[in-house]
Amino acid sequence: MPLLSKIRIVRPLLIGATLVSILLCASIAVAQSTTPASPQPESVQRFIGMFSDPDVQRFLQQQSEAAKAVSEPHVATPNGDPSFSEFAMRFRVHASGLLGAIQSFPSETMRGAAILDQDIQASGGTRPIFLVAAFVAVGLAAQWLFWWISAGWRSWMTRAPFATVRQRVIALAARLLWAACFVLSFGLGSIGFFLLFQWPPVVREIVVGYLFAIVIFRLASALFDVLLAPRAEEEGRFRVVPIAKDAAGHWAKRLGYLIGWYAFGWVTIRLLGTLGFSVPARQLVAYALGLVLLVIGIEAVWRRPSGLTAGQASRIGLRARNWLWTVYFVAVWLLWVVGAMRLFWIAVVCAALPGAIALTKASVDNILRSSEDEEDGHKRGTVVSVIVERGIRAALIVGAIILLANALDIRLTQMTMQDSPLLRLVRGLLSAGIILLVVDLAWSVVKVLIDRKLGDTETVLEVGSERERRRTRLRTLLPILRNFLMILFVAVAIMMALSSLGVEIGPLIAGAGVVGVAIGFGAQTVVKDVISGMFYLLDDAFRVGEYIQSGSYKGTVESFSLRSIKLRHHRGAVYIVPFSELGAVQNMSRDWVIEKMTITITYDSDIERARKIIKKIGLELFEDPEFKPTTIEPLKMQGIDSLGDSGLLLRMKVMTLPGQQFTLKRRALRMIHEAFNENGIKLAVPTVQVSGGKDDAVAAAAQTLAAQNAAAAANPA
Repeated sequence: MPLLSKIRIVRPLLIGATLVSILLCASIAVAQSTTPASPQPESVQRFIGMFSDPDVQRFLQQQSEAAKAVSEPHVATPNGDPSFSEFAMRFRVHASGLLGAIQSFPSETMRGAAILDQDIQASGGTRPIFLVAAFVAVGLAAQWLFWWISAGWRSWMTRAPFATVRQRVIALAARLLWAACFVLSFGLGSIGFFLLFQWPPVVREIVVGYLFAIVIFRLASALFDVLLAPRAEEEGRFRVVPIAKDAAGHWAKRLGYLIGWYAFGWVTIRLLGTLGFSVPARQLVAYALGLVLLVIGIEAVWRRPSGLTAGQASRIGLRARNWLWTVYFVAVWLLWVVGAMRLFWIAVVCAALPGAIALTKASVDNILRSSEDEEDGHKRGTVVSVIVERGIRAALIVGAIILLANALDIRLTQMTMQDSPLLRLVRGLLSAGIILLVVDLAWSVVKVLIDRKLGDTETVLEVGSERERRRTRLRTLLPILRNFLMILFVAVAIMMALSSLGVEIGPLIAGAGVVGVAIGFGAQTVVKDVISGMFYLLDDAFRVGEYIQSGSYKGTVESFSLRSIKLRHHRGAVYIVPFSELGAVQNMSRDWVIEKMTITITYDSDIERARKIIKKIGLELFEDPEFKPTTIEPLKMQGIDSLGDSGLLLRMKVMTLPGQQFTLKRRALRMIHEAFNENGIKLAVPTVQVSGGKDDAVAAAAQTLAAQNAAAAANPA
């Protein structure tokens, strides 16, 4: 018998003997205190004296510690890290146990068969395999009955639409519920009917165990049939996992086989323990059954449909990827066989976790996608999709962390002085990972809420209305709030992660405060910019989309940062102005504006007729559908502003919403010009008039004639 098995047998005997001795001594003491002393047999006195001997007690303690050291070699060293010799010793014990199990397996099989035969004879000689077949038939009958009863349910699921998110969720929930009830009817008809009768214990364990394995296999097959829907095109069903039809059929079948064979193997190993097989013998059978899982996995990889189309290419060829997966599966199986369970679980988690996260994200996006996202051509996240997708991802990662912690024997919530620095670092990293996942989930939800609120403010509402002012206010403040919350979440996550790693964050926060004060003195301008920006926003001095002017800077507000504002000039230039340099701000986009215009007419024009024409044009523009929503007061003439050099200067004014006055001004001036021409009102233009006496004109003509004669004499022909 292997050393490990002997120690596992001796250890409980030693502990039991010690407990018996303690109870015996206690009972003797109580008996002596309540009843008169009676003579003890000599053998009992020797037994009690033997346990009271210090040498015997020291020997029992040493044996108990040795058994604990061999059965738990990973705690043998002070720092909890096993040495190479302990690894080699543990592998040697494991290998010797398997070799011994190969030699003793026939005898253990005969002993188990004898135990089983006794129960079979007690049950009337019926073999368990016939009982399993009979009650499987009963379960199939119950399943057929449920199929017949649920005909209306199945008919509704066939016609169920999948156009919207609500319809998809309801249809999928109905299909999952129907599949669970379908398999449950089989389980109740087989296992439930079997348990109505009295059976010997071993026969009951065998029949119930394998019926349970069949239920697990059918439940997994039904689940994959709903999620992958290999016949979706034929039955009008929805495929949760967005893959092709060939791939869905391939993986639905292979994954069902894997889970079914695993359930069969798990039940078989437990039944071998019931029949008295040793631990090495059960391990030997488990490794042999694991070979079948290995073959199924390799066959599924090599025969899977290619996910690439004819026009696509991959950095690694399909054949090379198949060989990589084959090597990985064989390596994982060998790690399991040699007993390197820490490396086994690390390899499994590192390969399975990224795939599970990607598959979950694709499935959630496929279920919760909306028709609006497809029409817009880009995807919008919803709070539900983020909570579901990030929540499932966090649950997968936290589950992987807990699984690795258990495999590596790391207690996440406990820390002892015997822990090595490496063990403390690993524990801190795992705890920090959980903290970062929680913070990431909270930030994702907040970010989606802010982004969707910003998306709702993209639509321009009625100019000047209260809703439009509220929209611009939100578009101004929400980006600032998002940036502030991002910095807050990052700071909190870093502090909590450092705390989980064992770093004292109290002195760190105090030091950060001192450094912050020093940086504040050294960067007073930056601090001034940030604080000034906060007060500008609190005063609601400007919003995104408004036209402002401050000193030599003017333009439309495009965006903010923590210390500056971005202004777009009407000619295209962009100003990035720190808040501290703005000073007094002139906002040209609030409430209303008054546009004043001047026009000059000749002195002999009819002023009253001009006034009436301008008033008529103002009323026409006020009733025009193009200008009515933006005009507050119609165009009107205020009177003669001044007597100019060339004519009378008339002043007009109109009140409109901010930014709308320029278009109305151009239209009004054009209409006034046309109306004045039609009514004989002339616009004054600057003129220059040169006048003189009669003698001056004659003298000028004579002088010109004399000059011409002189020129002709100087140049004879």
